[in-house]
Amino acid sequence: MGAHNYSYVFDFEEQFNENEFNRYMREHWSDSFIYSAVYLIIIFGGKHVMSNRRRFDLRPYLATWSGGLAIFSIFGAIRTVPEIISAIKNHSLEYSICVPSYFEGVTSFWCFLFTVSKVLELGDTLFIVLRKQPLIFLHWFHHITVLIYVWYTYPQKMASGRWFMTMNYTVHSLMYSYYALRAMRVNIPKWVNMGITFLQLLQMIMGLLINILAYRVLDQGSYCAHSYTNIRYSVLMYCSYFVLFAHFFYTTYVVQKPKQHVKDQ
Repeated sequence: MGAHNYSYVFDFEEQFNENEFNRYMREHWSDSFIYSAVYLIIIFGGKHVMSNRRRFDLRPYLATWSGGLAIFSIFGAIRTVPEIISAIKNHSLEYSICVPSYFEGVTSFWCFLFTVSKVLELGDTLFIVLRKQPLIFLHWFHHITVLIYVWYTYPQKMASGRWFMTMNYTVHSLMYSYYALRAMRVNIPKWVNMGITFLQLLQMIMGLLINILAYRVLDQGSYCAHSYTNIRYSVLMYCSYFVLFAHFFYTTYVVQKPKQHVKDQ
């Protein structure tokens, strides 16, 4: 067991105290419910307030916001993808799903940022509300359930979290880059947006497969840093996301209904 050997480690990655943050999360993971409740009050209250007001354009701010999250996600992917490849190459696929060695070294810092970022990403919805764009169920449901699940799961040091985190960083690096360019009025072919939505669907399928593999290892009585309860929550979450994203893909790109606005988290 051991973390990936990075050729260069930044001081802030090396100095990060995972035990201290883990202790904080064990005591405060339920704060995610408070953040979610405040979030819902703000966005639906804001939607009501904006119903009789002129929309704000906010393109420069949206471009900055999305661009910042894109850069963050790109760096997150760059620092986490090598670790998951190393885990599979030097050990096995089962190791990558069942041994939480990513809580050591560089990736422990990026796991911390990933966890905290789920609160920050709630800010996406403010742009939808203030710009008076359609606020669909998928958008806000996805935001709050990801936040709650990630905060609930972090203190458990669940091994497959390396997969969920790395996939999310990778997809978000593309998605937020797309939104930043769109906010800057860059003309992007429709197939790019379709491709991003397809990758989101693929992410949900991979999430389900990882959970199935973890369940099989546990069911065989072998070591796997998981719990049956967490797997049930995760499967329910990924199934709901797959159905919602598939419906979004169908209504947006297949039957050609009016465009809807969605951002994944």
